[in-house]
Amino acid sequence: MGFEFPFGCVAATAAVIVADLAGATGHPWYALVTLGAVVLAFAYRSPLPAAAGVTAVAWALHTGFVLGRLGELTFDAQAALAALVLASALVTGALARAAVSTAQSRVSTLQTRVSSIPARVSSVPVRESSVRVREFAGRVLRVP
Repeated sequence: MGFEFPFGCVAATAAVIVADLAGATGHPWYALVTLGAVVLAFAYRSPLPAAAGVTAVAWALHTGFVLGRLGELTFDAQAALAALVLASALVTGALARAAVSTAQSRVSTLQTRVSSIPARVSSVPVRESSVRVREFAGRVLRVP
């Protein structure tokens, strides 16, 4: 998994702290929007297991420190809504990553196909200088 999961946890914690300083305990949507952005970004840039872990940590931070107090998880309608929003951000980020990687692979396959087509070369070798000489001679030798 690498460092995606630890970085995601740090980013989610920072998002909750910033949202709390902005007044998220009175307006829980502040934290939910910032955590949704973190989950969306990590779902787009990280492997799915790491992004799912970041989503779970984000939900726990939201319910434990924004909806509840002192890290006590709450299981009510607002917590269910937070889980739905964060899961939607996870799915959206993963689908966006899949769509972009599919489009990039199609473009690279097309570029490979185009570059593998040989350039057609004329089978009749014509020297350009001899053609110019003939045209010049034709113009000069014309008798009016």
